[in-house]
Amino acid sequence: MTAEAAASTPPTMSTPTNRDYYWLRSFVAGGVAGCCAKTTIAPLDRVKILLQGQSPHYKHLGVFSTLTAVPKKEGILGLYKGNGAMMVRIFPYGAIQFMAFDRYKKLLNTQIGISGHIHRLMAGSMAGMTAVICTYPLDVIRARLAFQVTGDHRYSGIIDVFRSIYHKEGIKGFYRGLTPTLIGMAPYAGLSFFTFGTLKSLGLKHFPEHLGRPSSDNPDVLVLKSHINLLCGGVAGAFAQTVSYPLDVARRRMQLGTVLPDSDKCGSPIKTLKYVYQQYGIKRGLYRGLSLNYIRCIPSQAMAFTTYEFMKQVLHLN
Repeated sequence: MTAEAAASTPPTMSTPTNRDYYWLRSFVAGGVAGCCAKTTIAPLDRVKILLQGQSPHYKHLGVFSTLTAVPKKEGILGLYKGNGAMMVRIFPYGAIQFMAFDRYKKLLNTQIGISGHIHRLMAGSMAGMTAVICTYPLDVIRARLAFQVTGDHRYSGIIDVFRSIYHKEGIKGFYRGLTPTLIGMAPYAGLSFFTFGTLKSLGLKHFPEHLGRPSSDNPDVLVLKSHINLLCGGVAGAFAQTVSYPLDVARRRMQLGTVLPDSDKCGSPIKTLKYVYQQYGIKRGLYRGLSLNYIRCIPSQAMAFTTYEFMKQVLHLN
């Protein structure tokens, strides 16, 4: 969920009060967009975690067979296990990421003199890492909950996971796998911002009458039409995901920690990547579940960009 959702000019507010609350409105827009996007693909996220962690209950199954097996074993709500914790995390995550991107982009342009596609790539990378650092413990908790299978529960809820991690693993347990996450997020977020921004700029520059329309809150600002946002967002997400996916696999295995029997072999990003490659290979290890990510990134990015664009106009951010 990373990119500029619309072509816009710096906001011109009529009063100091509006200027003061611009950051809050931007925060809300990003948070709502993130929640809508993640709820849309929550079942696919649950399956991805089960496959990446080589769950003994589903490790012999593929993506689609797991999607049908989970409801049979755990009920339809099993597909949304861990989604409550995800919503607690994703609202501030999406909000911080969009806000940070705007701030970093302006900083790179005005203070350092970097502009064009490069500053979009750099700002996106830094924004993604900032959002991860701020919300990472909640992602660890969500991963532990999502990895559970009905009848084989280790945790009863978010608070129980928090207490268990704190008592057994200490503060470090909440940041297990942070390094590969940051390493993976840098290219993922950067490439997402870069790809979407580039496609958007080219589209509005060369085909404004076909791809763009005036913003409802500011007719002087040209924004992408909704279906073009969906398309550009899907392409950006697919490209960025392909590059960074192996690090995402390493991150999940490190996050799951003592839940996995081979956790002692996943103490660092390099060790984890090496172990997964040696044990499972490239296709069934480093890129296991990638097809699911291709399926999930398109609706996720589509929902994120469409919602963010809508919220920007509702909250008069253009």
